[in-house]
Amino acid sequence: MSELIEKAIKLKNAAKVLGGLSSEDKNASLGRMADCLLNEKDWILEENAKDIEAGRKKGLSESLLDRLLLTRDRIDGIVDGIRQLIELEDPIGETIESWERPNGLQIRTVRVPLGVVGMVYEARPNVTVDAGSLCLKAGNAVLLRGSSSALNSNKALVEVMQRALAGSKIPSDAVQLLEDTSREMAAQMFKLNQYLDVLIPRGGAGLIQSVIHNATVPVLETGVGNCHVLVDETAQEKMAVEIAVNAKLHRPSVCNAAESLLIHEKWPFVSELLNVLHEKGVELRGDERLCGEYSFVKEAVDVDWGTEFLAPVLAIKLVKDVAEAIDHIDRYGTKHSEAIISENTENVGLFFKQVDAAVLYHNASTRFTDGEQFGYGAEIGISTQKLHARGPMGLKAITTTKALVLGTGQVRV
Repeated sequence: MSELIEKAIKLKNAAKVLGGLSSEDKNASLGRMADCLLNEKDWILEENAKDIEAGRKKGLSESLLDRLLLTRDRIDGIVDGIRQLIELEDPIGETIESWERPNGLQIRTVRVPLGVVGMVYEARPNVTVDAGSLCLKAGNAVLLRGSSSALNSNKALVEVMQRALAGSKIPSDAVQLLEDTSREMAAQMFKLNQYLDVLIPRGGAGLIQSVIHNATVPVLETGVGNCHVLVDETAQEKMAVEIAVNAKLHRPSVCNAAESLLIHEKWPFVSELLNVLHEKGVELRGDERLCGEYSFVKEAVDVDWGTEFLAPVLAIKLVKDVAEAIDHIDRYGTKHSEAIISENTENVGLFFKQVDAAVLYHNASTRFTDGEQFGYGAEIGISTQKLHARGPMGLKAITTTKALVLGTGQVRV
């Protein structure tokens, strides 16, 4: 029996137990997990250091190494996410709606777990805990398939999580890591309909498209983030500068960082904004007009407008109005997060109505597209599709519904 099938069977059995647990039992188990992660912090960091060293030898970029890196603060943040999750209301068993039919049948739909979730992701070991804890709280077992570059980190995190669950009401088998990271094993996982209820890919465009095109298991798609910030003609200078800098530089290697900056051609503070970005080390790739005026702006090629740089690189373009900006976003955007900085309510309304994205912002940074920032606790991913969930996916996004029908002997005639 292969590692995949063996672990899938364990998960299927664990999911049956999980679905019947109380909120108190699940929260107590998650609390043990949080404590164990803190207690084993030194060992986890030692294992993560092995991945970082191997990544440097392989020539991984600084942005990828940043995604891979665990620090004491980052582990504390992961644990804080679990503790926030514990405080959130358990969605399982929630009555979504109820009604009575003329024949006396009483019908209500309630929220139930998805079952077994398959999580496919790249070099971000924090996802191991985020996905695991979210799935458990929502009553789901989870099969984790990370990348080879994070294998030592992921093995350590899952071992700690399983040790924490041992002796709790949640079976330790409810969290499994697929240690074989080969493409062949991944291809088998994508077609494991007998055991997996849904696949959630989280990573770059290549990974996501590979899952979408090759899976027979239903896919809950997360998306890459070619996010835009539009500085409208009426934007306040200080606000626009602060938001643009934050959206690009707060953490350039993540999907909600801004990759493109669109500026109204009549905005009077273009020079001030571009100089600040340049001084802060951002590589600017601009249209013909901007290149002609600013020596530090490199000429953008068409591929730059659609690239998720995940680095201190920003594509910049002057636009004549909001409509042109919307057309540009429609062509190059990935339906993730888009922001407009403006004091013109009509332009903001047009932006909100016509831009097709999971999250739209007015006078705020795209960096807030995050489960924790939205109050969801830890996040399993950010969906850019329109079914079955969209935007940051918290607990409710990894549940489904069941209809309960109460009768008094009715038969259909």
